[in-house]
Amino acid sequence: MTRTLLALALAGALAACSTTSPDVVQRGDAQRLSTVQDATVLSVRDVVVDGSQSGTGAAAGGVVGGVLASSASSRSAESIALGVVGAVAGAVVGNTIERASTREQAVELIVQLPSGERRAIVQAKGDEQLRPGDAVILVTSGGRTRVTKAPPGTVPTAAKPEPVYAPGARP
Repeated sequence: MTRTLLALALAGALAACSTTSPDVVQRGDAQRLSTVQDATVLSVRDVVVDGSQSGTGAAAGGVVGGVLASSASSRSAESIALGVVGAVAGAVVGNTIERASTREQAVELIVQLPSGERRAIVQAKGDEQLRPGDAVILVTSGGRTRVTKAPPGTVPTAAKPEPVYAPGARP
């Protein structure tokens, strides 16, 4: 019974991890005014967002490993030694599980604003497939920005070429 409860506690701790998906709006962003900017996608590149290591997985794994290993012996000294080894092993396993379970497939988007300014944004892959040339909007709230396709009928902003000056000429 104790083993089952500890395993459930570890699973619950790891399940509390959040996502960065553009299709999921965090509770704190609901009913909050956001800044919206038009942009055009210049490039899209697949990337991986490394998993988090908050310590929750290591702590939960350490507790589970320590309890399970110490209960394997009825002798006091042996039980303590096994508990310490089990706690260390459980912490390593718990940390690895947390890191792997919070790793996300993502995209790096390079976008250009109407002013010609370029921005790079990494976000988890969502349901929308963004491609170079797509008209998009950047929604910024609370210091976080997500990219989504612009509403139908929106014309992509034209990329402004950099001015070219003759050698020795002043801008």
